[in-house]
Amino acid sequence: PTKNHGRMAQDMKRELIAIIGEMKDPRVTGGLLTVTRLDVTPDLDQAKVYISVMGREGGPEPVVKALNKASGHVRTSRRMHIRKAPRFVFVKDEGAAYAAHINKLLGELDIEPDSDAE
Repeated sequence: PTKNHGRMAQDMKRELIAIIGEMKDPRVTGGLLTVTRLDVTPDLDQAKVYISVMGREGGPEPVVKALNKASGHVRTSRRMHIRKAPRFVFVKDEGAAYAAHINKLLGELDIEPDSDAE
């Protein structure tokens, strides 16, 4: 069951990316929107969708709000070829911002090369 569960989650993620790409909502279009991860409950009742948004003035909050408002449309889309589509809950993924922050901190470190290592 876990093998099929993971494959179904990947298929849902692929279809979800296509559905979001077809949306005409100006809050969703523009900028770089990436679905980074999709976690589905074992009973397929709810799916948590992690998204990363780059290149938007207002940040990811308006995009997440718009996607959560349109989650009913996403759920009832004909592209999902499963008997019962889960409820989608969209949340922002902090992974990319956290990685950029850590990279900035590492760049600020003033470490002299060790002369003994040569």
